[in-house]
Amino acid sequence: MNIENIKTLGELKASGYTSKSIKDELRDNLVQKIKKKETTFEGVHGYENTVIPELERAILSRHNINLLGLRGQAKTRLARLMLNLLDEYIPYVEGSEINDDPFQPISRYATELIKEKGDATPIAWQHRSERFAEKLATPDVTVADIVGDVDPIKAANLKLSYADDRVIHYGMIPRANRSIFVINELPDLQARIQVALFNILQEGDIQIRGFKLRLPLDIQFVFTANPEDYTNRGSIVTPLKDRIGSQILTHYPVNIETARQITEQEAKLVESQKETVVVPDLARDLLEQIVFEARKSDYIDAKSGVSARLSITALENLLSTAERRALFAGDETTTVRLSDFLGVIPSITGKVELVYEGEQEGAAVVAYNLIGEAVKSLFVQYFPKIEKLKKQEEETPYDDIISWFFNQKDGFELLDSLRDKEYKSLLEGVSPLNDLLGKYQPNLDQTDSYFVKEFVLWGLAEFNQLSKHRFTEGMQFKDPYGSFISGI
Repeated sequence: MNIENIKTLGELKASGYTSKSIKDELRDNLVQKIKKKETTFEGVHGYENTVIPELERAILSRHNINLLGLRGQAKTRLARLMLNLLDEYIPYVEGSEINDDPFQPISRYATELIKEKGDATPIAWQHRSERFAEKLATPDVTVADIVGDVDPIKAANLKLSYADDRVIHYGMIPRANRSIFVINELPDLQARIQVALFNILQEGDIQIRGFKLRLPLDIQFVFTANPEDYTNRGSIVTPLKDRIGSQILTHYPVNIETARQITEQEAKLVESQKETVVVPDLARDLLEQIVFEARKSDYIDAKSGVSARLSITALENLLSTAERRALFAGDETTTVRLSDFLGVIPSITGKVELVYEGEQEGAAVVAYNLIGEAVKSLFVQYFPKIEKLKKQEEETPYDDIISWFFNQKDGFELLDSLRDKEYKSLLEGVSPLNDLLGKYQPNLDQTDSYFVKEFVLWGLAEFNQLSKHRFTEGMQFKDPYGSFISGI
């Protein structure tokens, strides 16, 4: 069907076009996608066996949907991706404020126009990208905003009495007729505003300033809510919850692989950064592990959640830290160092809600400790576990490294300002590190090996085999007992 040729109601009838409700439209297009084995929600990772099947079932059931989950769990993204399940174009009565279906007009304007012009009624076409409306629920939202109100200026201009329904100015919901309408953070909506949604969801009529209009609006509602809101700010009133067909619980990624996919897809990196800075695989895993550590930390409020945006902005900051270091040092290219992770602390501090103990520690200290905990968690995946207690004569794979540091009276310093060549030379000088990597990570890429060597030093420090001290210019590693004995 060539829509460019269809400009009147008569032409639309002759084309054989049949109209359908938005819920049927979503359902029919989803059925076709499933039959063709197409991906329905492109670019959403980690929900393949949990959230997406539930969402598809809700669409097949033609339900209004509530997506319930903590921040940064792609709730709004899922709602926006539902647009792809709509027909590319739909016809509407030209000039209609509420996108009237030419075959089932509901506004006074459209019904009178069709009555007057019949098959000559002008038709326009709306693309699916225009069939999405979104409202962030805030305490200042009024019924007039979302449903409508009497417009005195319209009444004066048209010389109409307030008893005439043509003086009504439609709110966001009527204007979103035949569209997907999303209300984000639903519990933040005042209870009296939530009550105004009852009839729209169930009976399809709206009431404005005494006008009882029978407007059977055709809307796919998607609500998003955060469980935290139920106790801290507000709640979804029970009768409204009763009218929402499906409530779907979202969640955070369950493994590092999925979290990495999301981060690498969403991070906005400058092309020159990608060319300048090499990011070892372990560094990417470590970045995600920091977020996993944050979600289980006793210093961070678990009910508030730790958004996926943390790792996204942290990756951006990590590359910028390495890039800035390379620019100052005069290096054309560089590889991320573990000390560069200190540059992601501002990405962490602004995105976590601390409990009382966390506030006492301080946000920066909590963030720094999360990096250490992440190193500790990943260390055992690459190297033998370090036992807290061992027998006096028992040998460990790390004895040679610790002995090397024991003999360094002034400690071993990795300055932030080191050029790549100097940084690599210093780590090459710790010969037992080469032996350890040769034995336990023999297939490691040469470029990544320097990051892993620094990772070993941090790991040994986290397990109290070495001492680690951060000072203004860089990081110092020492044997915890060496300096004490040499002093004696």
